[in-house]
Amino acid sequence: MSAWPMPFWVAHRGAGKLAPENTLAAFREGARHGWHAFECDVKLSADGVPFLLHDATLQRTTPERGIAGERSWAELARIDAGAWHSRAYAGEPIPSLDALARYVLANRFALNIEIKPTPGTERHTGEVVGREVRRLWAGAGSLPLFSSFQPEALAGAQASAPEVPRGLLLDKLTDGWLDTALALGCQAVITNYALMDRALVERLHGAGLKALVYTVNDPAAAQWLIGNGVDGIISDAVDRFSPAA
Repeated sequence: MSAWPMPFWVAHRGAGKLAPENTLAAFREGARHGWHAFECDVKLSADGVPFLLHDATLQRTTPERGIAGERSWAELARIDAGAWHSRAYAGEPIPSLDALARYVLANRFALNIEIKPTPGTERHTGEVVGREVRRLWAGAGSLPLFSSFQPEALAGAQASAPEVPRGLLLDKLTDGWLDTALALGCQAVITNYALMDRALVERLHGAGLKALVYTVNDPAAAQWLIGNGVDGIISDAVDRFSPAA
């Protein structure tokens, strides 16, 4: 597996809430605030094209309804993913992973790709995203980080792109979570920040894993987590935190 690719501070879904999440406009806004590492959500279109969207359905961040993964990429590429946020972003399209990779690589940014499968497509999504990342990052100096709440998605990515680092996402500490992370060859566990404390950081470090947290927007919480030894923070607050700090 490749070296750990992420700096400490990671901008959530591009620029958190300052621009429409998971769009190229959001990445540009995050970069404008000085951030150089980003997180995004990736799933598959009906015809197997990886694209950026958090929800399984379209209605929260577009004027369309229904399951996004049941649409072809040709349909998805025409959908307005910006007007829901503000008029300034009306017409901003849903980006493909291919388009995002070109932007990230051109600017030498780090990227955390959360594999966010349409329910029922977990392993297949991981396999396809793994293959695409191998193709898109071929010859690049560093690779992105894969993460997912779905172990089957990480297993798929492990099978198709074993060299790409992996992190298991957790919103609760279920039985066997550490065994799962180790079985998947993960380099990190990324938890809801409310779960993380010094004891958990030390347990992860003792297992040879990095301890990351999401989504931290409060400066006091960030300082407490830093004091307790976390290895990375994912945040919406690109206008309140300095990634150079």
